[in-house]
Amino acid sequence: MKRRNNYLRRSLLWIFVLFFVLFYPMLISIYVFLPLFIGIMGYILILGIERGKLSYIMISLLYLINLDINLSLPFFLVSVAILSVYIFLYPHFTYFRTCKVCTPFLTVLMIDLVYLGYILAYDFVFQTENIVLDDILLYPLVVDLLVAVII
Repeated sequence: MKRRNNYLRRSLLWIFVLFFVLFYPMLISIYVFLPLFIGIMGYILILGIERGKLSYIMISLLYLINLDINLSLPFFLVSVAILSVYIFLYPHFTYFRTCKVCTPFLTVLMIDLVYLGYILAYDFVFQTENIVLDDILLYPLVVDLLVAVII
């Protein structure tokens, strides 16, 4: 009985994750005040790379690609920003490994800031306007950081 409940719980969790990954980016394109969770998915991607968990990697990449497609963002720019943080900045967070809140907080903050820098550079080079700098831009960053602290 316990084995069956565990199987049922795991199945429901995967169904919820799959629905979130597939449908949440569509809701973001409709309701613009929903947070993007780029930093959280980037942190999950980094955890998947570090721990060798293919499911973490596939879920985060599927979400990020779906987000790029639904919001008409530059394709794979989020992944490039996350991998840049992982290669250049994340190894320097070794001093914070013992702190359970510091590493996710700093990683999500760096991913969001690097992605913002990349998207602004992309807009400057190609003379497009994917993002507008205003106060509303702080909302997804704050929500990302709060979710990183909670997780």
